[in-house]
Amino acid sequence: MLDLSHKKLDVWKLSVELVADIYSLTDTFQKTEIYGITNQLRRAAVSVSANIAEGSSRRTGNEKRRFFEISRSSLVEIDSHLEVGLKLKFCKEENLISISEKLNHLFAMLTNLIKSTK
Repeated sequence: MLDLSHKKLDVWKLSVELVADIYSLTDTFQKTEIYGITNQLRRAAVSVSANIAEGSSRRTGNEKRRFFEISRSSLVEIDSHLEVGLKLKFCKEENLISISEKLNHLFAMLTNLIKSTK
């Protein structure tokens, strides 16, 4: 694998942890949801880390910020899907405590990264 700068960012490392958490959580969902909310959650989670990586490789501040904003938007998408999962009883709130903490922490980290990117 490439030794690139985004891999040194705490925000990227935490986003990869989130991917693992989402995959573990969705493994417990009904198998009939594999192409529904399970797929949507997994794709959104992977999008967070992928857009941090891609944004880090861009040349201009505007380009970097745009990818970091997309990454942050994917966190909001994950949150929405998790709310739906709760409503449909695919998971319980106690199963989401760690994920919710990571979502909030990542949201704050990305907001700071967006503000500080020039």
